[in-house]
Amino acid sequence: MIPMVRKGAVVASASLALCLAAAACSSSSSSSPSGGSSSSASSSSAPAVSISVAQFDRNFTAMAALKPLAAAGKGNVAVILPDTVTSARYVQFDAPYLAQALTAAGLTSSQFTVQNAQGSDQTELSDAQTAITKGATVLIMDPLDSGVGAQIETYAKAHGVAVIDYDRLTLGGSRQYYVSFNNVLVGTKIGQGFAACATAWKVSKPNVLVMKGDPTDNNATLFAQGYLGVLNPLFSSGKYVKVGEPAGTWTPSVALSEFQQNFTAHKNINSVLTPNDANAAPIIHYLQTQGVKAKTFPVTGQDATTIGLQNILAGYQCGTVYKPIYLEAQAAAALAMFLRAGKTPPTALVNGSANDSKSNTPVPSVLLTPKWVTTANMASTVVADKFVTVAQLCVGQYTQLCKTAGIS
Repeated sequence: MIPMVRKGAVVASASLALCLAAAACSSSSSSSPSGGSSSSASSSSAPAVSISVAQFDRNFTAMAALKPLAAAGKGNVAVILPDTVTSARYVQFDAPYLAQALTAAGLTSSQFTVQNAQGSDQTELSDAQTAITKGATVLIMDPLDSGVGAQIETYAKAHGVAVIDYDRLTLGGSRQYYVSFNNVLVGTKIGQGFAACATAWKVSKPNVLVMKGDPTDNNATLFAQGYLGVLNPLFSSGKYVKVGEPAGTWTPSVALSEFQQNFTAHKNINSVLTPNDANAAPIIHYLQTQGVKAKTFPVTGQDATTIGLQNILAGYQCGTVYKPIYLEAQAAAALAMFLRAGKTPPTALVNGSANDSKSNTPVPSVLLTPKWVTTANMASTVVADKFVTVAQLCVGQYTQLCKTAGIS
């Protein structure tokens, strides 16, 4: 949700499902840029191009197939990211990966921009309006919240500009497409990882504090849908006990406060489901000050941050959900290239649908698959992808732990 899943680490609602067949997606991918005069003007001259999610790799090689669309398209692509505080991912990964993808697809540096709203709704709206004034025909936008997202999308629609919701769905919005990881599946993997960890660490009767992300963030809602889908049957059967379920936050200090209040009030708590690494880290540190030993108190995470991975190596965190952002960046860039050229993206790319719960409408989507990372596959996932370097991860007390995990 990267030192933190941001305030809104998104999508739509209780309903987020991959299309099970190409036919199921074909109707949802038929829309073209709403009112996009400059994009549609080039539609007839744009060549037939196809690309699929399965082609994306860490080397961005598939993007070269989109170069004919670059020549046929009109206008600029503007990327607007939400902030630099709640998640370092936007600076470290999203911004450079999106620039790399758009460049590999054939755009020059003058044909796209990548900006960050620095946590301000007004700045995000202003950035979008300015980009459109300067000739953007496609926006790739990660809204800080659905309120400003809907404002931007209304403005874009009035000016014939297509919008791609990136990572977080704008509820009540009017975007053409949505790109993210399957966020219910993210939560499911957290829940499954927790259950496997409780068994492996021999916690015979888990008394679980179930924590959540910010309740205003649709992603947090979807994550919770996923992990509660795993845990609720265990609570119902009596195998697990749900001790508490705080309101939720993406602010680590607030998450720590929520945990401490519950831990003080309920001494039987012996495990905690946390929705991301950033919230988990201060809780783990607190548990260590209370004398809790490794592999005795299950804690979960998401984002594959350095501290999260180190806590996994040390036996204080069960695992973390890893979302290869280079896949998300390529998917968004690919959609943008089709929209800029006035073409309908292929169903091999638009592989799913998300539900906008506010308007109760399906949104054609590119939904990517996250991975659950433990010591067993850390070397072959985050390290192999250079999401974290050995030099960052394997320092001090973690040097030998890395060797034990086959990381070198």
